[in-house]
Amino acid sequence: MQTQLLLELSAEAIGERQAYKTVEGGLSYAQAYQRAKAGAAYFHKRQGDTVVFLGHNGPAFPLALFAAGLAGKPFAPLNYRLADTDLRKLVARTAPSIVVADGDMASRVHGVEGVTIITREAFEAACEDEDNRDATLPEAEQDIAVLLFTSGTTGDPKAAVLRHGNLTSYVISTVEFMAAGEDECALVSVPPYHIAGISAVLTGTYSGRRIAYLHSFAPDAWVLLAHAEKVTHAMVVPTMLSRILDAMEALDVELPHLRALSYGGGRMPQSVIERAMRKLPNVDFVNAYGLTETSSTIAVLGPDDHRAAFSSDDPNVRARLGSVGRPLPTLELEIRAPDGKTVLGARESGEIYVRGDQVAGEYLHKKMLSDDGWFATNDAGWVDEEGYLFVEGRLDDVIVRGGENISPGEVEDVLRLHPQVRDVAVYGLPDDGWGEKVACSLVCEGAPCTDELAEWVKARLRSTKTPEAWDFRDELPYNETGKLLRRVLKDEMSKTVAAI
Repeated sequence: MQTQLLLELSAEAIGERQAYKTVEGGLSYAQAYQRAKAGAAYFHKRQGDTVVFLGHNGPAFPLALFAAGLAGKPFAPLNYRLADTDLRKLVARTAPSIVVADGDMASRVHGVEGVTIITREAFEAACEDEDNRDATLPEAEQDIAVLLFTSGTTGDPKAAVLRHGNLTSYVISTVEFMAAGEDECALVSVPPYHIAGISAVLTGTYSGRRIAYLHSFAPDAWVLLAHAEKVTHAMVVPTMLSRILDAMEALDVELPHLRALSYGGGRMPQSVIERAMRKLPNVDFVNAYGLTETSSTIAVLGPDDHRAAFSSDDPNVRARLGSVGRPLPTLELEIRAPDGKTVLGARESGEIYVRGDQVAGEYLHKKMLSDDGWFATNDAGWVDEEGYLFVEGRLDDVIVRGGENISPGEVEDVLRLHPQVRDVAVYGLPDDGWGEKVACSLVCEGAPCTDELAEWVKARLRSTKTPEAWDFRDELPYNETGKLLRRVLKDEMSKTVAAI
């Protein structure tokens, strides 16, 4: 099944219902489908094997996604926040391609060989051209639906391949067709080049839910748009949620229509989700864990799980607020030992492996699935006796001290309980005696003594997990999708320690 069929089905079923909305206006499902067909004809007439999207949120994004599918071309949204040199290198890798770019971004990639640049305005005009809608389109046989480039923090970005079958398998297995009511509206503020941005288009379209786009995330703008559009559903990353709660209080704005708030893309501090549940007691919270290579979500901590954990006196149940829930029923998930074969039991930490139709596990020209379909996520984690999955972070981030594996998240959770700690990142630094030592960077209120913080950790964990190097900052570095840039801190602290 091709992704563009999701829009066609919705156009046939609820053509007059509004599909995509911004402050400038909106499109119905019927209009969106007709314009996507016109956009596909426009792409078909131009040279380029791939459609690249270089711009902010808005209706042009889903139109370009579906038009690319109808034209039989892979769709590649790119990170416009990259430096010009890096962005041009990435665009060159997509050649021959057609680049749909916001007006202020087109000049940044001008002159890249093998690339045809179209402004967003020109693309939108082509979608409105009725002559394009009558064009004969080729059979959309291209199996690759989307190419998403990784952040490339450890080298050149890799192009994750998501095929039509992967994406539609995820959508159909997690969303009921036309299940959304006419009053439902989803607020999307994650950037187009994130897997959450892609899945929001596909699941929202298939369910029949109106999508309101925020140009780019800002907490005050998010709250005001959610209030004005009577938003019922939204997805955020952990760093967004705490800022949204702050903005609601500062603006004195409530969100009475909000019913469901999902979050993912990074580790959610337990204190933040507890604060959110107190502030928004009638909202259904969902923690969704997934990867680009798995077509988005593979495990979910649902609303009932949240409420049961939040209200429980049992520490094991309460701890599930820090989990990502249980795997989707359409997937298989295992925790494996370092040999990649031995399956571990409850509460044994290892690498998370997953298998299922939605799992692409593929980079351009490089398949990462095993012969029997398993994908190694490179995430460390464990499951409890009831199958709840706890993600400890990337395997690359696990600290190995004297042969003992230490999860940064475990130490971070303890430090966040200290009343003066506002944000924290734990990582390993080289150590001649133990291989690595535990270090941390913190944002604190006031000036807590390192001895006090060390005793705080030692009393709740043990001495081997107590940080030995401390770094106090005004803020920690995150990328635009809310992912903590732990490697940046580690590199900076390594240089600082080496210079001492």
